[in-house]
Amino acid sequence: MSEQMAPPVPARRRRNTRRNVLLFFLGIFVVAAVVSGLFVYNLAHSFDTKTQKISQAFPNEASRPVKPTEGPASGAMNILLLGSDTRGAALAQAEEGQPSDQRSDTMMWVHIPADRKHIYMMSIMRDTWVDIPGHGQAKINAAMAYGGVPLVVQTLEGLFKSRIDHVAIVDFEGFKAITDALGGVDVNVPIGFKAHTADMTLKAGPQKLNGDQALAFVRERYAFVDGDYQRVKDQQIFLKAVMNTVLTPATLTNPVKVTELVNQVSPYLSVDKGLDSATVGALAVSLNAVRGSDVVSFTLPTLGTGTSADGQSIVLKDDAAISAIAKALTDDSLGTYLKAAKLGG
Repeated sequence: MSEQMAPPVPARRRRNTRRNVLLFFLGIFVVAAVVSGLFVYNLAHSFDTKTQKISQAFPNEASRPVKPTEGPASGAMNILLLGSDTRGAALAQAEEGQPSDQRSDTMMWVHIPADRKHIYMMSIMRDTWVDIPGHGQAKINAAMAYGGVPLVVQTLEGLFKSRIDHVAIVDFEGFKAITDALGGVDVNVPIGFKAHTADMTLKAGPQKLNGDQALAFVRERYAFVDGDYQRVKDQQIFLKAVMNTVLTPATLTNPVKVTELVNQVSPYLSVDKGLDSATVGALAVSLNAVRGSDVVSFTLPTLGTGTSADGQSIVLKDDAAISAIAKALTDDSLGTYLKAAKLGG
């Protein structure tokens, strides 16, 4: 029995079918583009309107290192990240470049190399004894009290001979907001402790921290024999854990989670005027291949602790290490230096 052939489809009908299929998929892409555009716009609007702006983030231009326009470091970026335990009038004065009683509890130089393959986070001990322009020798976190954010920038730029491109100040409550927005963060707590700032005890070992626990983890120093040294290590561990969580497809491709993260964290951020959503967005695109394993954190080497002439307990700076890091920043070779010095993790 011969197989019955279906009648041929007219050429015009075939063309109309192909056109309808094409319009269908084109419509999907248009809708996706519109939704994506609105999503990005809403994120940008949220970041720009909810973050607080540092009215005076940088010192007089004449006192600053010149940003190279060519050479290895011309495409690199340096961001100063400051952590504060308060957001009162004193911090507002510091953000306006005025003297205040505000001191930064956390100081971190974030270096993003020109090839955008890594992120380097260098913690600086707050009691490091340095020369503060116009004020002589003092603990580095006193720069905030003497002359606000601009003097902190000037002090660090003078120390490392490199220009800071952007400044961000994070209220410690922001650590809690980040953790809650991510649904908890997995952290390997190196040393268990009973918090002095909250009615809470954290055991050593891997665990998922909620917002309150994360806040206690990054703030605690009194429970440790080496005080601030361990607190700095814990802050590095926490930030690395956050990046391990954020820099994954499960987070980056989840619009709800990304939106919640931006909305929850932005109110706890103060940024310089140039660090807007467009700058952050462009930086995020350039770092799209970076994952948690590409984030390297370390503490600026020191010569231990000592006592100043006026009786203060201080951290002694390591001039050789500072010079070597300054050169590495100028050459955009920080990764090479860290490997040779066996620093970073």
